[in-house]
Amino acid sequence: MNYEYMTDRLVLKILDASYAQNALQFFTENRDIFEPFEPSKPENFYTYNYQRSLMTCEYQMALKLNFIRFWVFLKEDPDTVIGTVSYQNFFKTPYQKCQTGYRFDRRYWHNGYATEALDFANRIIFRELSIHRIEAYVMPENQLSIRLLERLNFIREGFCRSCINICGRWTDHYLYALLSEDINSLHQ
Repeated sequence: MNYEYMTDRLVLKILDASYAQNALQFFTENRDIFEPFEPSKPENFYTYNYQRSLMTCEYQMALKLNFIRFWVFLKEDPDTVIGTVSYQNFFKTPYQKCQTGYRFDRRYWHNGYATEALDFANRIIFRELSIHRIEAYVMPENQLSIRLLERLNFIREGFCRSCINICGRWTDHYLYALLSEDINSLHQ
């Protein structure tokens, strides 16, 4: 697996701790739009030291292919993080599956960047890690995320009651899944 990939408009990278300031800026500037859909964060999450430690840990996990976070940049602005696409909870044989999550800076919404990045990253995970199934959990009120998943041929498979603790309360989520053969039918 490579640690940097390019699409037509984007660069996807697995970053080390030297990018902690970039990560901190990304999370801080988008805190109000990310937090309603995510588990509670530690008090020191929005600090340079926490981000540096987190990125060191994530980089080590990427080396072992246990957790992969692609940081997304525009080709013409390689210093500004516009989003992330991550994969976790890898289950090997007989399941060959994992879960995905993503975040994009609101300043870059409605330009197709999330679609381009997630589609490309999914293809990497399917091809290079021999994954058969990618799952995504999304809160019913997160309509932008639902539209993104459906645009990429993820199929809503179910409703999971009280399954993830978000902001201190148990919340319902839809379960979506994409199979490796589903991407072949995706219209580009």
